[in-house]
Amino acid sequence: MTTDAARTPSPGTGDGLSPDGDDTELDFIPLCDPDISDAEVGVVGRVLTAGSLNNGHMTHAFEEAFADTVGRAHGVAVPSGTIGMLMILRALGIGPGDEVLCSPYGWHQAQQAVALSGATPVLVDIDYWQHTINPAKAAEKITPATKAVIAANVNGHPAHWDELQSLAEARNLVLIEDSTESIGSVYKGRVVGSFGLCSLFDFSEPGILLAGGGGMIVTDDRGLAHELRYLRQRETEHRYTVGITRRLPLQASLSNVNAALGLVQVKRLPEIIAKRDQVIRWYDAAMASFEGIKPPYKGPGAETVNPMVYAVHLGTRFTASGRKAIIEDMDTHAVDTSDYGQPLYTQQYYVDRGYNRADYPVCQKTADRAIALPLHHKVTQDQIAFIVDTLKDATVNTGAGAAIYL
Repeated sequence: MTTDAARTPSPGTGDGLSPDGDDTELDFIPLCDPDISDAEVGVVGRVLTAGSLNNGHMTHAFEEAFADTVGRAHGVAVPSGTIGMLMILRALGIGPGDEVLCSPYGWHQAQQAVALSGATPVLVDIDYWQHTINPAKAAEKITPATKAVIAANVNGHPAHWDELQSLAEARNLVLIEDSTESIGSVYKGRVVGSFGLCSLFDFSEPGILLAGGGGMIVTDDRGLAHELRYLRQRETEHRYTVGITRRLPLQASLSNVNAALGLVQVKRLPEIIAKRDQVIRWYDAAMASFEGIKPPYKGPGAETVNPMVYAVHLGTRFTASGRKAIIEDMDTHAVDTSDYGQPLYTQQYYVDRGYNRADYPVCQKTADRAIALPLHHKVTQDQIAFIVDTLKDATVNTGAGAAIYL
């Protein structure tokens, strides 16, 4: 994902070209551009000249600050969302012979860790409106081998947490919250990260809090937090402890450099979110000019939604090939757009194991029509007007008109 700074489209051209029409000087608007201030630059500089770059005091400070932000007792920093989920499953003793319910849809695909653990991922279709795992369909797939449910807050929208919590309690399942696509969203007065036995975050692009990679597991379960730390890395003090050395640890710590970035970003999170909220308001106003446009969906109980990207969903007349043509058209006008991600069941690993897209009609319909638009602090109101006008023209160029549904 590019991190080039976004620049305002040249005035008067309406086509992203420089004033003299030279198409070698296209103004580029990236999908993501990290919100890095002098504070991040300064703290990283201090870390680089202050001793160890490995995990240490900055990592511990980041863990404490992040856990406090989401209202959890413990934070365990990890190098990525995938490794973090693998550690959670391993700490819970979930592996070969077990089944884990999860969604096939999402950007970071932390659910890949289920297959990596040796357990069987049981993919559950998604809710048509908010694109999170459908609790009723999840209930239908529970078997005696089912041990856990992984539910994601897709593109910042909270999952159906009340229904999922009731399901997990009734069927004696572990509920794990995947917040790799969300931070700061609120469901019925509770911030994401506070649901389930534990929650997982990821700090890579195009997220909201960016630390150059890495992730965080948060939980109120002291025993689970200790187990995760034992599995993360063999600490010096553990060297001769028989109970701990029976476990095979990963080399899965987070460096002081990444942690320093994350720590400053946590402190700046209200400022970062406020800038992004302004961009979203500009998008909403500009999108209102499309005939038939519906406002972004906000499901019951979702009080605040902080998306990673501004995602629009094309009308049912569009196909995946039509969406691809639109993305290519946007690229010719120097606007970085993308699909939202390919469902797990379309990847060859899962195809080889019998997963079929026909079993997930809602997910497939959503995945074929989603387009991610640039969302970051450098996007200007003029740029958004340009993006929306260009998107409207691109839909017309496909021959299907400008039918887009958010």
